[in-house]
Amino acid sequence: MRILVIQQKRIGDVLTSTIICNNLKTKFPEAAIDYMCYPNSVDVLKENPNIDTIIPLTNKVRKSIPSLFKFIFQIRRKKYDAVIDVYSKLETNLITLFSGAKYKVSYRKWYTKIFYNYTYERFDAIESEHGLAIENRLLLLKPFISEKITDVKPKIFLKDSEIEEAKNLLKKYHIDTEENPLIMFGILGSEVYKTYPLEGMAKIIDFTVAKTNAKIIFNYIPDQKELALEVYNYCSEATKKHIIFDLYCTELRPFLALLSQCDMLIGNEGGAVNMAKALDIPTFSIFTPSVRKETWQLFENEAKHSSIHLKDLKPEIYEQHTEQYIKEHTFEYYAEYPLELMLEKLETYFQEYKNEEQ
Repeated sequence: MRILVIQQKRIGDVLTSTIICNNLKTKFPEAAIDYMCYPNSVDVLKENPNIDTIIPLTNKVRKSIPSLFKFIFQIRRKKYDAVIDVYSKLETNLITLFSGAKYKVSYRKWYTKIFYNYTYERFDAIESEHGLAIENRLLLLKPFISEKITDVKPKIFLKDSEIEEAKNLLKKYHIDTEENPLIMFGILGSEVYKTYPLEGMAKIIDFTVAKTNAKIIFNYIPDQKELALEVYNYCSEATKKHIIFDLYCTELRPFLALLSQCDMLIGNEGGAVNMAKALDIPTFSIFTPSVRKETWQLFENEAKHSSIHLKDLKPEIYEQHTEQYIKEHTFEYYAEYPLELMLEKLETYFQEYKNEEQ
């Protein structure tokens, strides 16, 4: 059997959809399972033993109709038995339609019957200990797996050599994780509207250092250095002594290895949080007001993962306004997060995690 899983968009989405591959490989160990994604997400899939081939779909192919159709017929020649399209946009609709696969699986939309023969209505509001992003992906396994699925966690696989390089990097900066906890801060979101105000983030870092005595590293890339420096400068002088500002990674695989050596990730909800969870690193995340917490509050039934969302603090706002309105006024609504309540929840999280470790 040959199976193609398609998930475009962001790294968090691509990583979460690997649970489809993991379960298919368990059910059909002899199957060849390929995964199609954007090139920027390839690194979270590498070394996954449940994925045989990673197929990048580049912008160059997507933006040119002749190139897209050439690509589509390259896919058709692979003679897939099943295509599971988690993304379901025009380019992937066409890839699936012309694939020749017997099983063409996706979510139900008004137009999807043209392209797919197995479609499923996304869950919108069910009680889930895993989060809707997980539950909705498990739906797409229905044509293949009838029994209850228990393997629901995305996983990132690192080579021993990558982990060793991360440990050597920490030694270079004289960081001893046995002596002090090492906490990574996701100080910047993937979009401006997903970034908690920088001065408030600095106060959270101050609080974290006061409570944990941890060493702190920031997750940023070189072209974000000015913003990272702004956060650093907002921090107290005492906190600055705990921040190793110049320790960061410019490529994704070294970043993942470095993250695997941290005791915790705190920061804006997004790809880094999903990657930490896939590495089994504890997380405390701050949601942007307009993102649905029910979808992405993953695995928060565990003490090691917690988050805060405006809906938890002021649910009445969501009765008065649409998510789109809130997104358009994101920074006004970030101001509605009471910092004291956030720090109180963070302190509870530190205590619960500490108790769990003991």
